[in-house]
Amino acid sequence: MKTAQTVLSVSHRTTYRYSTFVETAQHLATIRPLVCAWQRVISHEETIEPAPSYLHSRIDAFGNDVLYFTIDAPHERLQMVSETTVQLTPRWTRLDPDTTPAWEEVAEALRFRVGGEFRPEVEFCFASPNITLRPALRAYALPSFTPGTPIAAGAIDLMHRIHRDFDYKPSATMFDTPAERAFELKSGVCQDFAQVMIGCLRSLGLPARYVSGYLRNDPLPGQPRLIGADASHAWVSVHCPGSGWIDLDPTNDVLADMDHVTLAIGRDYSDVSLLRGMILGGGAHRVDVGVSVLAL
Repeated sequence: MKTAQTVLSVSHRTTYRYSTFVETAQHLATIRPLVCAWQRVISHEETIEPAPSYLHSRIDAFGNDVLYFTIDAPHERLQMVSETTVQLTPRWTRLDPDTTPAWEEVAEALRFRVGGEFRPEVEFCFASPNITLRPALRAYALPSFTPGTPIAAGAIDLMHRIHRDFDYKPSATMFDTPAERAFELKSGVCQDFAQVMIGCLRSLGLPARYVSGYLRNDPLPGQPRLIGADASHAWVSVHCPGSGWIDLDPTNDVLADMDHVTLAIGRDYSDVSLLRGMILGGGAHRVDVGVSVLAL
């Protein structure tokens, strides 16, 4: 039986080491956890070294709290540390996948009609920087979405198949590998599994978004350790009328729930990458990441 709530402590440390001095840098960082119906942020604190000369935050188009900062002093090392405590509540106690609407009805309702009602989830039906909608993705998805299949049941079956058919290989892809390439390789990491599944769903006209976050490091007794628990993680969210957004983790073949801490949402990885921006100088660089997610 699932507990009524779980409190998790998240520690995330990212360190960039440059071969030559960075003279100046401007960055966007997605390190603040999302507040949502199933996740309450009890506390959050972040530190950046060297200290930024300018620091500002704003809510982006997807509802994420994004940090903007500038470092004017020359530096050979950049370190960001985030310490967070969140409280999670179970999400899927009342979800019955077999009673959700047929997937064709969902796709048809989101088709453009002059004078029709705008639905915000429609923005997650289209191609995005890392995800193109190829016929091969649609062909792969269709066996899970035979005529009349409930959308949640079809998405869960698709998750099972991706988990079965794809190999988890960290060296197979890079951070900017598009979904099409990962699909051809049938391998990659959580980012690739998520983007392939999103591409499959969108190719059918279904709204699907990318979710970044963390996995619990210390599983309950008798439970397996989840893949990707020592770094940031990614999974998929598909919109189901009547049930809202349903989060699916194809890397681990589970519904995201009490072991998943939500950080940010977007169309694909490019919208929610931990750190992006521009630097002057720096040469080659090395990145070290350490993540710890433990129950309190």
